[in-house]
Amino acid sequence: MIPRREFVRASALSAASLVAACAVDAVPKGRTRVSLWFSYGGTNREVLESLVRRFNEGQTRDYVQAVYQGDYFEGLAKLRTAIAARCAPALSHVVGEVVPYLAQAGVLEPLADYSELQGLDLIPELDQAGSWVAGGAQPLLALPFNRSTPIAYLNRALFAQAGLSAPRTWRELRAVAAELTQPGTRFGFACPIDWWFWVALVEQAGGSVIAPDGRVSLGDGAGVEALALWQDLVRSGVMKPPPGRDYNAWEQCNQAFLTGRAAMIWSSTAFLKYLEAHAPFPVLAAPLPAQRKRAVPTGGTFWVVLRAAPSAEKAAAARFLRFMCEPEQVIAWSTRTGYIPVTQGAVRELQQRGYYSAHPNDAVALEQLTVAEPWPWSSELFRVSREIVQPRLESAIVEGRDVAQVLTEARALALEPT
Repeated sequence: MIPRREFVRASALSAASLVAACAVDAVPKGRTRVSLWFSYGGTNREVLESLVRRFNEGQTRDYVQAVYQGDYFEGLAKLRTAIAARCAPALSHVVGEVVPYLAQAGVLEPLADYSELQGLDLIPELDQAGSWVAGGAQPLLALPFNRSTPIAYLNRALFAQAGLSAPRTWRELRAVAAELTQPGTRFGFACPIDWWFWVALVEQAGGSVIAPDGRVSLGDGAGVEALALWQDLVRSGVMKPPPGRDYNAWEQCNQAFLTGRAAMIWSSTAFLKYLEAHAPFPVLAAPLPAQRKRAVPTGGTFWVVLRAAPSAEKAAAARFLRFMCEPEQVIAWSTRTGYIPVTQGAVRELQQRGYYSAHPNDAVALEQLTVAEPWPWSSELFRVSREIVQPRLESAIVEGRDVAQVLTEARALALEPT
């Protein structure tokens, strides 16, 4: 089990911040309160809050209080500190990479015995069993919520004018990016220098960030090849140099696309509706290209129930999660945001309605699930990605460091005791 001190050391929240994060409002008399912490803002926040209201107004037994906790990393820091301070919510959602860590810490509630959470008809590639190698061998601890894959977004008008199609291979990516670059005006390609997209490249090159025997390989040669691709594209002037860090970098990449300063970007399914709504040109979503094979990681978050919560709250949380997995809510969430529907029933209903025929961009991430690679069930995955690999990816691109040396350094750090 991960020591309690790890949760305290993991974040630097002030006492005032922790009190604010744990504060709750009054609950209508006679209802069971469910404290829910969530991350992200904008449209996604509005949609989630509308679904919470729908749940609260549709019955009189339970009452969900949803509290915004910042972006994924801010929310996780608050959650880990709140667990140590015994002030955690009953329900939260966390990025997939952190689930094995929290599972090893023993802070997550097993969900298999809750009758409401049986027979949910989840899409296999998005549930716990399919999202991690041997995930089905673990106790059920996480349910899919806002799930995604990385995809390409193209300025359809620019591609049509140039007579180009979405690149299907790395070779075509280089050629298309070069063709659409106008020095000083427009880059052919942009992508956040982020762990998630690098993992996609590693997998496309035939590697895996953690070997089957548990060794942190970072893809070995495939990891070097993946990072070298980015470095070469930036040096040749066809890929926009990365601005900022974390979600600021993602936002800057989106803005470069919307303002015409990048003809093609890699981003998340999560931004589909935002980009379609704000682009002054038609947007085309496309699968990521292949090197040795087609491959993408899945992304986004999973619902988790905290073991330390009162039994009544955990039971109420299970009822809310059942509600969120019903087709009506899954469809509302996915069609208003761009995230992938997490149940097969919701997909069938959308197909019957003709939704994907009318909105072909929405089908791209769903189709990419056929080449989705599961994550390793490793408690070290989040630490390796966040603390070790992410800053070194940035240094390789921004500072021009030798990519093989950077990854050798990262592998050595991954072996150090925590």
